[in-house]
Amino acid sequence: MDSENEIPILNFNISGGVKLEEGGEEWKEMSKKVREAFESHGCFLIRCDDISNDLHDRFFTGMKSLFDLPEETKKKSVSSKAYRGYTSKSRVIPYSESFGIDNDVNPDTALQDFIDLMWPQGNPTFGAALDFYTSKTRELSSLIMKMVLEAFELPQYYNLDIEDMNCYNDVRMTKYSTSQETKGSNIGLVPHTDKGTISFLCDNGVQGLQLLPKTGNWVDINIPTNGFAVVVGDILQAWSNRRLEAATHRVVTRDEERFAFVLFAVPREGMIIKGPSEFVDDENPLHYRPFVYDEYINYQHSTGIQEAPMDKFAGL
Repeated sequence: MDSENEIPILNFNISGGVKLEEGGEEWKEMSKKVREAFESHGCFLIRCDDISNDLHDRFFTGMKSLFDLPEETKKKSVSSKAYRGYTSKSRVIPYSESFGIDNDVNPDTALQDFIDLMWPQGNPTFGAALDFYTSKTRELSSLIMKMVLEAFELPQYYNLDIEDMNCYNDVRMTKYSTSQETKGSNIGLVPHTDKGTISFLCDNGVQGLQLLPKTGNWVDINIPTNGFAVVVGDILQAWSNRRLEAATHRVVTRDEERFAFVLFAVPREGMIIKGPSEFVDDENPLHYRPFVYDEYINYQHSTGIQEAPMDKFAGL
C-alpha cells in the first residue's frame, strides 16, 4: 500500500495568508497546482479554515442520528431518478445505506425539505450543518472549475460550458458497516469512477477511502477534518478529452462505522457534453463522441458497469 502522502494537499486557508483573488498571482499559482494534481492523480486534498472541529463533529453526529432513524422513516426519501433517495445494500454499496438528495427541481429548498421529511418536529442543528457543508462545497466547485480553465488558458469556456457542467449539485450521505458486519468482505463501495464533473468527499475520521493512481497500487486517503478530497469525475474526463482522467476509488470497511458526505457537481439536464477543440490535436486525438449527460447516467445505472463506463458509452 502506497502512502497517502503522494496525494497533494492544497491549502485554501484564508487565515493562513492565502489570497485567492481571481486573476491574482496566488490564484494563478494555485490554478497550476490544481491542474497538476488532477493530471497526476485525478484527486487532491483541500484544507479550509472555516470548517472547525466543532462543526465537523456536529455534522457527523447529526448524520449518525439520521441513519439511526426507523427504517420506515428513511424509506420516505424516494426519487424516480438514478442514485437519489434512500438506498440500502445495493450492488454498488453492498454493506451500507445511503441518502441521495435530489436538488434539481427545487435547489433552494431541497435540503430543508429533506430535513422536514426525516424530522417533522425539526432538527435545526443538523440542518444548519448540512446546509453549510453543501454551500461550502458548491462554492469550492465553482472556484476549482474556474482554476482548471485558468490553468489550461481557456477562461472563455467558463460561461460557455463550465457553468452548465457545474449547474447542479447532488448531495449524498452514506453509512458504511463495520468489518465485523460484512460477512468476510471488506469492500464497502466497489471500485468505480464518479459520474459527475468533480466530487467533494469528507468523512467522520474513520479512514476507508482508497484511490487507485497510475502506479496501480491502492492508496489510503486520509481526509483532513477541516477539508475534503476533490476527485475528477467522468464528465470532466470526457469534456477535457482525457487531459484529466477520472480517478478510480473505492471504500473498504473498518472496525468502526464510517459516515461520509459527498457533493457531486453535475451538468444541467439535457446538456450535450462536447469538449473544446483546443483539447484535440495530433498528439491528442478525439476520444469521445458528443453525448447527452442524462443518457450517460441512465446507461451506467441500468447496466451497472463500473469499469471505464465512459469509454464503453461514448468512446471512439
